Amino acid sequence: MFFSTNIKLLRNRKGISQEEVANTLGIKRTSLTGYEKGNSAPALKGLIGFSDYYKVSLDLLLKVDLQTYSESKLSQLDRRELDIQGSHLRVLATTIGDDNEENIELVPKKAKAGYTEGHRDPDFINVLSTFRMPFLDRSKKYRTFQISGDSMPPVAEGSWVTGEFIQNWKHIRDGYPYIVVTKDDGIVFKIAYNRLEKGKLLLCSTNTFYEPYEVIVENVLEVWSFTHFISSEMPVNRYKN
Repeated sequence: MFFSTNIKLLRNRKGISQEEVANTLGIKRTSLTGYEKGNSAPALKGLIGFSDYYKVSLDLLLKVDLQTYSESKLSQLDRRELDIQGSHLRVLATTIGDDNEENIELVPKKAKAGYTEGHRDPDFINVLSTFRMPFLDRSKKYRTFQISGDSMPPVAEGSWVTGEFIQNWKHIRDGYPYIVVTKDDGIVFKIAYNRLEKGKLLLCSTNTFYEPYEVIVENVLEVWSFTHFISSEMPVNRYKN
């Protein structure tokens, strides 16, 4: 693991002090000194903090010796293209049951506001309620979100929508429903259209009252492919005697 040498290299390249980095990340300077010397390492939450601060994927930060990079290659880190394919690790905090199998976490409406900030924080995810659906593929990761609004009938306000985590965003298929987590709009449930060649996703509602809109891929945090939904409302009976 190259974490210690990499964070020291990245800090020196930015020309900033240990005290400045420590204050920004909310850690002690002595802890940062220990990390840079390789005497200790932070827990996952701390690793994510360094990854976000230096804008380098965890995969790169931990597994690649950046000291072997040429100056031109190091410079490319600052202007690298978004990893749409997910070839670098997309960090997903999750919960594990006593049987060492992954749970399905429930994200209720009251937790939606904090999800954008806390989606990568194990402490935030650990306080969510969890359950299991034995008919789902255990090799895949699922999460269930409570939906707000009336933009996606027949999925009603307050319904619970389960999605499968999408690592490679190129697998997003035109005209299919997805749960998309963005920096600006939080959690939205929409029909998506892949415009990745333009760096965007087109999001549409099944309720035609709502206009389609585009989101810049750089603002997308997570994408979940629709699996099913649970609702306490019965669809309106369209048949009359």
